[in-house]
Amino acid sequence: MSTPSRIEINRAEINKANAQHSTGPKTEAGKQRSSLNALRHGLTGQIVVMPTEDLQAYQSHLASFTGEYHPQGATEDNLVQALADTSWRLNRVAALETNLLTLGIASEHSPITGAPQQIQDAMSIVAALESQSKALSNLSLHSQRLSRQFERTVAQLRELQNARHAQEKQQLNDLVNIIEMYDSREETYDPSEDGFVFSTVEIASHLDRRERSYRARGTALGSEAAA
Repeated sequence: MSTPSRIEINRAEINKANAQHSTGPKTEAGKQRSSLNALRHGLTGQIVVMPTEDLQAYQSHLASFTGEYHPQGATEDNLVQALADTSWRLNRVAALETNLLTLGIASEHSPITGAPQQIQDAMSIVAALESQSKALSNLSLHSQRLSRQFERTVAQLRELQNARHAQEKQQLNDLVNIIEMYDSREETYDPSEDGFVFSTVEIASHLDRRERSYRARGTALGSEAAA
């Protein structure tokens, strides 16, 4: 880790002093802009969570995607973030569709009077669909576009991760071969000398898996020979 320069230290001290004198925005407009900062995308600065939405729910939503894909590196981080954001927006479209229909039903009256309430409600829904048809059509197009974007991002992320996993597997195999060679000579070996960055746990797990695979293969060959 590099030592911070004098310029960086001075800048940090100045920022700290300025922060102590700052009391935040004074006007209502400034306060509103400040309140939206918590809703902004950490990478692009765009607002992905609307003021009426639950920021904590979004953070939990994002954490679920991170927990599923375990991204490594900036590219995978961005792709997982894009997946979470697209999924969040798809959920918003579904909610907007429901809200539109609810608003339409509340403002429309059944053209049939004196009919049972169930029939009047059904006719109100039909009238609401007709009155909100343009908005619902736009939402449907938006949903289709987001769905295609989600599918493309998933495919891109999986392709990238599959390539990374294959490379890691090959590197682990190479490393284990080197370790076994040094062990046969009763010599010590430091993987970092050759640029390997795997942890001891990862190396041990790979050794165990490979050993089990060899044993399973030997058992299968023995069974075939016996047959």
